[in-house]
Amino acid sequence: MTASDPYPHHRANVGIALFNQNGEIWLGRRDSTPGPWNWQLPQGGIDAGENIQDAALRELAEETGITAGLVSYLGEIKGWLAYDYPPEVREDPRFHKKRHLGQKQRWFAFRFDGSDADINLQAHAEVEFDTWRWGQLSDIPDLIIPWKRDVYMEVARAFAPFALQD
Repeated sequence: MTASDPYPHHRANVGIALFNQNGEIWLGRRDSTPGPWNWQLPQGGIDAGENIQDAALRELAEETGITAGLVSYLGEIKGWLAYDYPPEVREDPRFHKKRHLGQKQRWFAFRFDGSDADINLQAHAEVEFDTWRWGQLSDIPDLIIPWKRDVYMEVARAFAPFALQD
């Protein structure tokens, strides 16, 4: 562990909290993850040499079809949030290509300025979500797979000013 990178054995990743005009957050359901914890926010890897915010906008477009022209920047969490893959994921033969202990993420919040018709889960060859919905930010820690929950709790706390107030 170094001062410049507290998570050197974690894959660099971005996460996106997308809020609509009513302060609801966009949630995608991964059919590859067992329920009931199969809802999450868009996230994905950072390409070599890629600007981190550009990576967030690219991942948002790939996973939701929402392009940069349809969102406004609200804020970000400075520094990395990280989670470890649990042993059952690291030991699963389907995941042996994962050379990392987990993922470290930089989180961004954007306001969605488009309409629901602009959302296209089939926009990219690798489809991440089978369906989506708008929800409340405060609900997301209970919707995510338990080993990502601490990160989502921090995201919910940090981005609460942009959210629908319960």
